[in-house]
Amino acid sequence: MVDAITDENYNEETQDGVVLTDFWATWCGPCKMQSPVIEQLAKERQDVRFTAMDVDENPETAKNLGIMAIPTLIIKKDGQIVDRLTGYTPKAKLDAILDQYTD
Repeated sequence: MVDAITDENYNEETQDGVVLTDFWATWCGPCKMQSPVIEQLAKERQDVRFTAMDVDENPETAKNLGIMAIPTLIIKKDGQIVDRLTGYTPKAKLDAILDQYTD
């Protein structure tokens, strides 16, 4: 399951463990390609928490993180950003990247 998060709860919701946040917008074509990949990985991986944030509804976090293009995927481990991917990322590549941060 992919949890929707907001500007108000981003820091709290991404503090513990490995968390991937998909920054997206409804009008973004590549975001529509990325979302099913995130949904599939969320079903397959119990070692990562998957979240998503609509940048149009929550502009502050995207601004604070310097997100200039979407989709942008930010991976945090124990509250610290460990990776950032911009543009569509295929499932196999994203799965391999996540493996680097899980035990």
